[in-house]
Amino acid sequence: MKILIKILFFTVLGLISYGLFLQNLKSEKAEFYIGIGVLLLAFALIPSFIYHGYKGKDLSRYSFKNMMEPEKKNDTTKN
Repeated sequence: MKILIKILFFTVLGLISYGLFLQNLKSEKAEFYIGIGVLLLAFALIPSFIYHGYKGKDLSRYSFKNMMEPEKKNDTTKN
């Protein structure tokens, strides 16, 4: 997974850099390469990075459900 993230990162970096280079040369294809780089960043690199970071961790500690249960018990005892 780390290798895939690194490949995606350098691909995105390369596409955006190449697009900016072409933009300095006033090429019509510059926006295309920058757009593809941003799309890869948003829909491939960031989700895979987040998945890799949270893989195998217990996320139930971060739920608001555990925080709301004591309040419900207190509300029923007041009535």
